[in-house]
This record gives sequence, C-alpha cells and structure tokens, in this order.
Amino acid sequence: VAFFAAYALGGLMTATAVLMVAAVAVLALGYAMERRIARMPLITAVVVLILGGLTLWLNDETFIKRKPTVVYLAFAAVLLVGQMTGRSLLKSLLEMALNLNAEGWRRLTVRWGFFFIAMAVFNEVVWRSFSTDVWVKVKVFGFLGLTFLFGALQIPLIRRTTLPDEPPDTPKDDSQR
Repeated sequence: VAFFAAYALGGLMTATAVLMVAAVAVLALGYAMERRIARMPLITAVVVLILGGLTLWLNDETFIKRKPTVVYLAFAAVLLVGQMTGRSLLKSLLEMALNLNAEGWRRLTVRWGFFFIAMAVFNEVVWRSFSTDVWVKVKVFGFLGLTFLFGALQIPLIRRTTLPDEPPDTPKDDSQR
C-alpha cells in the first residue's frame, strides 16, 4: 500500500525509496515484537534493498520490476529444495497454526512452491509487456489478490489432512505407574 501511494504521489523512484524504508521498518517491528527476524521478511528486505538500491543508484526501473520475480523464485527454491531434502520449511513456519499430516505438509509445500514459480513468470510477463502504471497496479492489487485466492483454494487440502485433536490426558490409575 505504501508503495502504491508513493507511486501515485511521486512516481516509481519515490515508491522504490518508500518500499526500501518500509522493508527495514517491517524487520525492525518484527524484531521488536518477537525478538527475532523471520526468514521470509528478511529475504524480501534483502532483495528490496539490493534491487531498490540499484534502481535508485542507476536510475533504472528494471531492477525494482524484477524484485517480485527474485523474491518469488527465492521462496519457491526454499520451499521446494527444503521439501526435496526432507525438511518442510512451510511446516516450520505454520505448524503453530496448522496441524497437518506429513502428506498434507508435502502437498501444501509443493503447491506453494509452484505457485511462487507461476507468480514469478506472471511478474516477468506483466513488467515486460505492459506500462509501468499497469505493472504497479498488478503488483499491488493483482499479486495480493492472487495470493489470497490461492491460499483460500488450499482450504480443502488443509481440512482433509488436518490431524484430529488429541484427547486430553486421562488420569492413570496406580497400577499403570
């Protein structure tokens, strides 16, 4: 939202600078609240700072337009390589909210990995084929909308693969101790 508002008021270079500040602010806020820096915002911030910095330094909007592609491909790589090596990184991020069986975590991870690849391709098509105005609108509203829609479409898988709640511990009699 800050990126879109800054773009509307001052153009892509202003929006890029605002995005860079916002990325650092998100990291600082996350650290202040949780006393740790989460992986995904850190990856995003690093890419924003590098590509945003190149955009401003070289006065070339191509770098910031490639930022979503790089971020999406990084997320896809982290998820899919983790899955191939037997580590469900999606599970480590979401296990506090979801209690899925192993197949559920595997399928959800693979789905999100391929979704991020598709989003990277979509970003490349949009920024190379349309005006900067169109790209900004798609980046801010289209990517967010598609991500929410894709997440909502995962609900049936989540419901099918959610493990049943464990019954509360029953008291044991003295003969079992």
